Amino acid sequence: MATSSITKNFVISGKEQVEMFVNAIEESAKNRPVHIPVAASEITEEADLLEFMRMRKKANGGK
Repeated sequence: MATSSITKNFVISGKEQVEMFVNAIEESAKNRPVHIPVAASEITEEADLLEFMRMRKKANGGK
């Protein structure tokens, strides 16, 4: 969650609340999604785009 989404001020007081807050932050850091690198290229020419669409149509059974 981006920090810009936090729009309210809140007060954490007392040892128990501080521990709960820190535990929540630590737990959220453990549950991060796995980064999967993806190879991609940009299609800039019309001929390349048409070829890509032909390959896509063939891969999807002519649809």
